[in-house]
Amino acid sequence: MAISSINQRRLANFRRNRRGYISFWIFLILVIATLFAEAISNDKPLLISYQGELLFPVVIDYPESKFGGFLAVTQYRSSVIQNEIEENGWALWPLFRFSHRTVDTALPGPAPTPPSWLMSEEENCARYRQGVDDPGCIFGNMHVLGTDDQGRDVLARLIYGFRISVLFGLTLTILSSVVGIVAGAVQGYFGGWTDLLFQRFIEIWTSIPSLYLLLIISSVIAPSFWVLLIILLLFSWVALVGVVRAEFLRGRNFEYVNAARALGVGNRTIMFRHLLPNAMVATVTFVPFILGGSITTLTALDFLGFGLPPGSPSLGELLAQGKNNLQAPWLGLTGFAVISVMLSLLVFAGEAVRDAFDPRKTFG
Repeated sequence: MAISSINQRRLANFRRNRRGYISFWIFLILVIATLFAEAISNDKPLLISYQGELLFPVVIDYPESKFGGFLAVTQYRSSVIQNEIEENGWALWPLFRFSHRTVDTALPGPAPTPPSWLMSEEENCARYRQGVDDPGCIFGNMHVLGTDDQGRDVLARLIYGFRISVLFGLTLTILSSVVGIVAGAVQGYFGGWTDLLFQRFIEIWTSIPSLYLLLIISSVIAPSFWVLLIILLLFSWVALVGVVRAEFLRGRNFEYVNAARALGVGNRTIMFRHLLPNAMVATVTFVPFILGGSITTLTALDFLGFGLPPGSPSLGELLAQGKNNLQAPWLGLTGFAVISVMLSLLVFAGEAVRDAFDPRKTFG
């Protein structure tokens, strides 16, 4: 499909902002990579060839009886199971052999343990029978960024936590944008009492201390991904209302709108086919910043203990562990570094989007 000349200029302006353009691609690569987190860091093999049969543990949960055991769920990190698989076939493991929920019960020291690169090879391999020469003492079994206070791999929790933060932020941004755009369009297009009543309702709604209300609701209702999403959606939808309302108030009396009314075109068609595309130019520039705000809100709630359920891979929960374990600085530093990089990339990409839709640069 051919790109219009205006969009070609916008794309050129977006590319011209090198910092934002590169940040966008880095963020996109990180998001795509973490979407396949199970293939990067997992306590299950990606593929197993056992007695001539191909098995896919990442997709299917096989009982341990499949390998001669008795448990309902196979513990693939068990040396007994690994030896059984090696004697009757082979296993293809991910790069890191820990999931975000994997608790390492054979740590070289008390949890939280420091990153493997801060310890000697002998210290890292001390838990294995043959020490440095043990076949299990490999890079995939090392905790590159250490463990948290429960013996879970920090790197694995960062990978999964990045994914859930981005997915939560994107979902909240899309839903709140849809609601906000529809509300702003109705206000701006119809005006009059509709606009007046809507504005008074928004003023009352935004005056409610949302953080305290979020804490109260989160303490009463069992937290989950979707419950938290609905709670935050109650207050985040107003972010775009003012911008869309202003664009519709400005454009509802344009000549092409009056001509469409004269031809008998319905209000819904005029609003969403003719006025909305023009209003989207101003609203698109806010989306990266709304996404960053959504991620920050989730991180803050997790840090306070009112976010995702306990045990979920969360960047905010990792920061809370860093606060509670000052003797393990790698917990707070790694969480802070990931959040800083994520938000910086979004801000830089948002600046590039703003430049791309700047009328002075597009039509100048």
